[in-house]
Amino acid sequence: MSKYDYNLIVIGAGSAGLVSSYIAAAVKSKVALIEKHKMGGDCLNYGCVPSKAIIQSAKILSYAKHSTDFGIKKMSYDFEFSDVMNRVHRIIKSIEPHDSVERYTKLGVDCFQGEARILSPHKVQINNKAITCRSIIIATGASPLVPKIPGLDEIDYLTSENIWNLKKLPKNFLIIGGGPIGVEMAQAFSRLGSNVTIVEMAPKVLQKEDDDVIDFVNENFKKENINILTNHKAVEVKGKNLICEVNNEKVILEFDEIFIALGRKANINGFGIDKLNIKTRGNGTIEANQFLQTNYPNIYVCGDVTGPYQFTHSAAHQAWYASVNALFSPIKKFKVDYSIIPWATFTDPEIARVGLNEQDAKKQNISYEVTKYDISDLDRAITDSKNKGFIKVLTVPGKDKILGVTIVAEHAGDTIAEYVLAMKNNIGLNKILGTIHIYPTLAEANKFVAGEWKKKNAPKMILKFLKFFHNLMR
Repeated sequence: MSKYDYNLIVIGAGSAGLVSSYIAAAVKSKVALIEKHKMGGDCLNYGCVPSKAIIQSAKILSYAKHSTDFGIKKMSYDFEFSDVMNRVHRIIKSIEPHDSVERYTKLGVDCFQGEARILSPHKVQINNKAITCRSIIIATGASPLVPKIPGLDEIDYLTSENIWNLKKLPKNFLIIGGGPIGVEMAQAFSRLGSNVTIVEMAPKVLQKEDDDVIDFVNENFKKENINILTNHKAVEVKGKNLICEVNNEKVILEFDEIFIALGRKANINGFGIDKLNIKTRGNGTIEANQFLQTNYPNIYVCGDVTGPYQFTHSAAHQAWYASVNALFSPIKKFKVDYSIIPWATFTDPEIARVGLNEQDAKKQNISYEVTKYDISDLDRAITDSKNKGFIKVLTVPGKDKILGVTIVAEHAGDTIAEYVLAMKNNIGLNKILGTIHIYPTLAEANKFVAGEWKKKNAPKMILKFLKFFHNLMR
């Protein structure tokens, strides 16, 4: 085509689509954003925002229940579950303007509500109208993965999309899946008063974490009366009972509500990629090269619909590459960088990760040195009565270069930011040790773990000479 209606059409207004549109508008291109359901996508409406809202309410309740830890003999509390859920929806409404049609229209984005259909590499249909463009970005996200368990479709099961419609606290709350979503909701609902059971087919929950992290979670959840059933395969649902297989025996678990937390599947149907034969991977995500191009050079993809990471921040990260490449290729294009991707599981304490952990390093045959610092020794954590957890740093043997960090602690998702910056800019533990950290803060733990590394790697010959020198000077 010699002329297009738009430089860029973005399909999907979740994190990836919003950031793509924002960048395109910021560099003064003409961009159209199409969303068939809700602006803000999964993160705002069903994922990050509502889950963190209910987690915080449950955390406040936990503080009240454990007031003696803070020198308060007794705290009375009274709450209705429906009020907690109303707060969740108020918070969604409070954040909605950040992702709204009004905001993005003011930024210069043409926003369309309706179902998009890609007719050709340069043409998209929306509401019976065809619009043309130089490039397309697919950012359609993902949806809850629901297993084909016999009988499940005969009941009203819960997923991350409809759990926020609950008005009554379930007495017996059964969660299928021991990944991050499953464990976060397990702790929140347990603190709110549900009898919670996690059913996990694998030998352990949070399988991507090291054993010391999993052991910490198991012990913590046991204290909170959360029942974790690993090696349990869900085989059938009969009414309000889940039948599981364990060592060739059947176990029946009763529930009031059942929550499916088995991950997410890419949204690839209904908008025309099949007609264009856009390639997908075996796991159902859209295939993309290192520039986030599909098999059509002008059709790009970013976010959960392509992976490999399904985080809001990684979707936004990909969106920068997709939008810049879509707008400026072939003049200039950039390879997407996955070298430093942090994430967190928002249990209490939180679990934060960046780079390699021990099981990753072993799988990849990467040599490493471990330095661990116990949060129980940190002054600020002690004053807050939150002195449980640890920081574990993997470094190149004999060097201060950071390969990866795992933090299990209060506000771990915030504390790890220093390591993300350090790894991004090739800053080692020596420079973190030499950086002033405010006292008393949780961030001091980063300096202390660097100090532990320094002790282990202190030059022995120089220390012997220094001992001789100081003896001489006395």
